Amino acid sequence: MSNATPNTPSTATPSANQTCAPEPTRVSACLTARVTAIVPARNEELVIAACVESLARQPEIAEIIVVNDESSDRTGAIIRGLMPQIPHVKLLEVQGVPAGFVGKNYAASVGASRAASDWLLFTDADAELQSGAVLRALELAKEHCAALVSFSPEQVMERWYEKALIPFVYCRLAKHFSFDAVNDPASSAAAANGQFLMIRHDAYDAIGGHTEIAGEVLEDVALARRAKAAGFRLWFGSGASLVRVRMYRSFAAMWDGWKKNLYLLVGRKPQAVFRELGQVFPWIPLLVLLLGLKIPIAAFLGVWLLIFRQVSYGSELKRNHFPFSLILYYVPAVLLYAGVLWASYRSHARGTVQWKGREIPVSVSNALR
Repeated sequence: MSNATPNTPSTATPSANQTCAPEPTRVSACLTARVTAIVPARNEELVIAACVESLARQPEIAEIIVVNDESSDRTGAIIRGLMPQIPHVKLLEVQGVPAGFVGKNYAASVGASRAASDWLLFTDADAELQSGAVLRALELAKEHCAALVSFSPEQVMERWYEKALIPFVYCRLAKHFSFDAVNDPASSAAAANGQFLMIRHDAYDAIGGHTEIAGEVLEDVALARRAKAAGFRLWFGSGASLVRVRMYRSFAAMWDGWKKNLYLLVGRKPQAVFRELGQVFPWIPLLVLLLGLKIPIAAFLGVWLLIFRQVSYGSELKRNHFPFSLILYYVPAVLLYAGVLWASYRSHARGTVQWKGREIPVSVSNALR
């Protein structure tokens, strides 16, 4: 999460120390690259049209494969309605998920098996690509000899709970998945964001694709780890102005989404959960405030300590491309984050997570290792 010219995939696994010499034809080479966009979609009638239309506006995308994962809504009908005006859209229907597969991973593998391009772009149905997004990804791949390029999208947030929890999560994830570490071939750190994950087709095949990570709930990070372990370079960075996503449209969906992923993201160990809670919760300001019930000056000091934590959070927000004004949601952000992290841990400890009407088994031994 090595590189040949994008439209001529290499069959050899490159060395992690391989370098790319700048080429004056870089942009023209990128313009001729072929990309297949693959969109696993389950009950996405509210967002699928905007996603596909944004993909269709990317000149580098030769085909768009939407894999309808047993949707019970109008997702399939909407795609069929778009096909006459976007002729390079293909709709694949999957019926049933094989044993050992997470539904999204199976849908992605089905789409990849039908792709004919040199590059595969996996994206979520709620992602909207902005002008030049795919071209920029191809340029970065060539510039950094990367076989996998991923963007962390710009987050669209409308409700108070989105503005509280989502930026807080991303600020915490920045501490666990540093862009610099991921992009350093000498580091073992690996990560990607499945909302925009573009991988060279030959590299995808070399690491076994989604079949080799069939049961992984956090499939984007798992794919990046396999790619880097195989010697392929990653480039992971901000997708501000390139990809926009509104991840959740209800509190319940937001809670379930982070409940599914957050335990895995912070380290998939119970001690990692307790360490994380110890770091994010403002224990000292709260204890000082409680002391203020007997000693008034302590209440004054506790308030200032809490304000200091809030302003420090504002600095993290700015570093991670979020508005400083979101510090207003600091207290509910901490409470929501602590709550959903604990719920995520408990869910994985029980061995199952819920998502989009499916119960997804997770290995207890893996979840608690």
